[in-house]
Amino acid sequence: MYLADRSTPQGATSAQDRLRGTARAVSPTVLALGTVSLVTDVSTEMVTAVLPLYLVMGLGLSPLGFGMLDGVQNGVSALVQLTGGHLADRVRNHKLIAGIGYGLSALVKPLLLVHHLGALGVALALDRTGKGLRTAPRDALISLSVPPERQGRAFGLHRAMDTTGALLGPIAAFLILGVAAGGYDAVFAVSGCVAALGVLVLLLFVPSGKKSPAPAPSASASASASAADVPGERADLRAAFGLLRGRRLRALFGCAVLLGLTTVSDAFLYLLLQRRTGVAEQFFPLLPLGTAAVFLLLALPAGRLADRIGRRTVFLAGHASLLLGYGLLLWAPDLPALPYLVLALHGAFYAATDGVLPAAVAAVVPERLRASGIALVGTGQALARFCCSLAFGAAWAAWGDGPALAAAAAGLACCAAVAGVALRPTGDPR
Repeated sequence: MYLADRSTPQGATSAQDRLRGTARAVSPTVLALGTVSLVTDVSTEMVTAVLPLYLVMGLGLSPLGFGMLDGVQNGVSALVQLTGGHLADRVRNHKLIAGIGYGLSALVKPLLLVHHLGALGVALALDRTGKGLRTAPRDALISLSVPPERQGRAFGLHRAMDTTGALLGPIAAFLILGVAAGGYDAVFAVSGCVAALGVLVLLLFVPSGKKSPAPAPSASASASASAADVPGERADLRAAFGLLRGRRLRALFGCAVLLGLTTVSDAFLYLLLQRRTGVAEQFFPLLPLGTAAVFLLLALPAGRLADRIGRRTVFLAGHASLLLGYGLLLWAPDLPALPYLVLALHGAFYAATDGVLPAAVAAVVPERLRASGIALVGTGQALARFCCSLAFGAAWAAWGDGPALAAAAAGLACCAAVAGVALRPTGDPR
């Protein structure tokens, strides 16, 4: 964010350069990882689309109980993400650690067929463990396969392919629920088969992290490495946490945590949307489609825009979209288009933030600690969202959905204002 706001990337200085940049922008590694994420997200979103309704309506889980379960998922993923990033840097093989994460998520899918809340919680926690392990190594592979000035569009392309899976998953769940006698069990079984296919694509087509071409380090990354004062050449835990001594990474970490504390989870947002706008229950599995469709359309343009005008601006604009969505849900005018508007704003939020944040982190973290740096910020953000899920579930149970959402909206507005100041461009390279 700092870098893009201070100067225009050299690759965007002329039309000829832009054309050459576009031709080189599509890295085979990004395409292969995008395909893995697409297939895996079909599997994941099939489950995610039906899980809130299955737990709350089918198993009778309370909003507070659902908030705790949702929070545990995010918390497990957050803690493991740091481990995955550190291991990937330590063994210098990002593909190996990412593959273990994808494999674990695929292996535990059959456990979702157990109709017991305790067993279901364990299965979801293991699934999130796999997600935590793979996220930082995967993003490190992406960032190391393209030059710094094109990382915004690389992450945008990956997130667009990932979101295509998120778009197809709920459709598959909706169709299966409509035709299969087994209902939810059929959705979970098909999800497991699709997850196994994603692991196979990873093994066959994603190049090893050991062989990923490394771009020339940018001046900012070099400055950050110096600022981190990392001892020795080993990617150990001391070196990883030493990254936070750099002011720019510390600011990104702090803002990700602050904003995560006020970001209502997707599952809660869809439940709010269903209750406050009167969407029929049979259409509930389709709600993530609206978010995914807008995310898919805007992810790549948002990444390119972030490379050109500044990651800070695009990142904050994304949170402004989310805040506007909260406002519409609170107001709840009697408009037929209200659900579509809220889902469009939710999708715009993801398009402007999900790939832009790791691109901003990658720009200020040295190559040998790339996965650790991305994991640090991702872990902080995920732990914050874990706390938000617990607090939001408790607030909903105590006050009702409207006051709980109003509190989240007020918190988000305050945190976005703080982030706008903390991430402002400065002349300090640290």
